[in-house]
Amino acid sequence: MPGNRWDLLAPHTGPPPLVGVVVCHYRQPAQLARTVAALQGQTLPPVSVVVADDGSPEPPDPAALAGPVPVRVVTQDDRGFRAAAARNRGAARADGEILVFLDADTVPGPGFLAAITARIAACPDVLAVGRRRHADLSGTAPGDDPAAAPQLPDPAWLADGYRRTRDLLDASGTDWQLVISAVLALHRGLFDDLGGFDERYVGYGGEDWDLAYRAWNNGALLVHEPAAVAWHDGPDWGGRPADHDTVGGGKDGERIRIAALVPDPGVRGAPLPGAVPDVLATVDADARGWELVEIVDAVLNQTHRDVRVRLPGGDPRLDELYRGVADPGPWSPDRLRRARARLHVHAPLPPDVLARAMDLLTGHDLGRVEIAGPDRRTLAALVSTRAAGRARRGRVDDAVAQHREGVATLLPRNVARAAARDAVRAAVALRRPDRPAGP
Repeated sequence: MPGNRWDLLAPHTGPPPLVGVVVCHYRQPAQLARTVAALQGQTLPPVSVVVADDGSPEPPDPAALAGPVPVRVVTQDDRGFRAAAARNRGAARADGEILVFLDADTVPGPGFLAAITARIAACPDVLAVGRRRHADLSGTAPGDDPAAAPQLPDPAWLADGYRRTRDLLDASGTDWQLVISAVLALHRGLFDDLGGFDERYVGYGGEDWDLAYRAWNNGALLVHEPAAVAWHDGPDWGGRPADHDTVGGGKDGERIRIAALVPDPGVRGAPLPGAVPDVLATVDADARGWELVEIVDAVLNQTHRDVRVRLPGGDPRLDELYRGVADPGPWSPDRLRRARARLHVHAPLPPDVLARAMDLLTGHDLGRVEIAGPDRRTLAALVSTRAAGRARRGRVDDAVAQHREGVATLLPRNVARAAARDAVRAAVALRRPDRPAGP
């Protein structure tokens, strides 16, 4: 499937999906009552509602929220703003194959669940975000229509982003920042594959963008569903009092946390290859001695500096030589989800080749870039995490008629100039989609 073309998905024709809803809550009893009442009246009723309480002094009473749909309450200690951990607890207790996340102060319209889950039911690799509108709901009783309340301005940055990307159809770069957890849904299988919300996010914000980045980076389709409307009680962040920015570190704290854990250069001001690198480089296990040193040095000397090297094990001299800048052990699952690419190196590389290969890989949404020497022998291969994740789960292509595959060969500059190819010869195999798949 080319890019983020969710419009190629075949409509879901099976039975309605089983939906579990997780509502994140902290000391908002009146708002929670409105939100749960709205969930009890959905056109697509959920099979369960779980209130994930982030340490309220008096946790919600499930009996007070009772209705046709069962309501559970899970709690955690109050150790600061820990929405990520609360949502994970709620997801673990929720029934259903599709998980929908709402905030306690966000009241869904009656067709919200049906709209936000429609494409997920068609393809389990979809992460969907609804349309969050804003109103003063202080005078709205549980069960009342939130659309009748005094409306407040919608955030321009979201509206502009969805308009620019055609509801994320043309998403690229850092457009995963248009996903917000107040109105978010995904299949439980995708949620588990991504590792859920990252509980290192403590303080307001960032955990939703982080999940959306990992989803995008691992090949999921991001979809904005404008018909999935929910009403937030009060203004967007930009319309709140100035001192609200101090909550949990505010927007500055959010940016710092994201830059530490998301290696996309669009959010980092400098390469930070220590804990969470952009590229994971693995050296050919057949290389030995000084040959291996030359290969590792060539990787460390790349102009694309956000790269971490993994050494073949068994040589303590190399462990000592590269202590702090290379790893002897396997990559952690977290690094594998977050790095945008993996580099498999067989020979020393020119210093600019990784930067050129990354531009080609990400700019054309390719699956693989092969780096060749003057004799056309393969020196290294750069593999997209996004393409690898999509292939590993194998669910997107089953839901569409046709898809795109891409492989490029990157040649040294002198060879490319001699061939008058302006530095890069890209062999991209295209099978253009022409129609959605049938039922």
